[in-house]
Amino acid sequence: MIVAPEWIKACEVKELNNSELVGFDFNEKKILISKIRNKVYATDRICTHAYADLSTGFMNEDEETITCPLHMSSFKLEDGTPQNLPAEVPLKTYKTKIQDTSVYILVE
Repeated sequence: MIVAPEWIKACEVKELNNSELVGFDFNEKKILISKIRNKVYATDRICTHAYADLSTGFMNEDEETITCPLHMSSFKLEDGTPQNLPAEVPLKTYKTKIQDTSVYILVE
């Protein structure tokens, strides 16, 4: 069965400060929401190298990356590409939009 993607409300805009990492769960998906210079990003929240929650990681605002707290691999927030080893597999990314006062992400 194919499920059509849908926009899911993740949080209120006021809950998301610049350079802040927020975890969001939808069904079995663990999603990381972040904001840099008023742009909102959404990626998978679990590192692709080892099971580590990226919401407890470190954000580099200048490079727009998130660094895993376990083995220090970083990923581009825009497209999920790993920037260094040991991670080699990109994070899944999700489209985001702000509507009224809420942040939505497009999930399948």
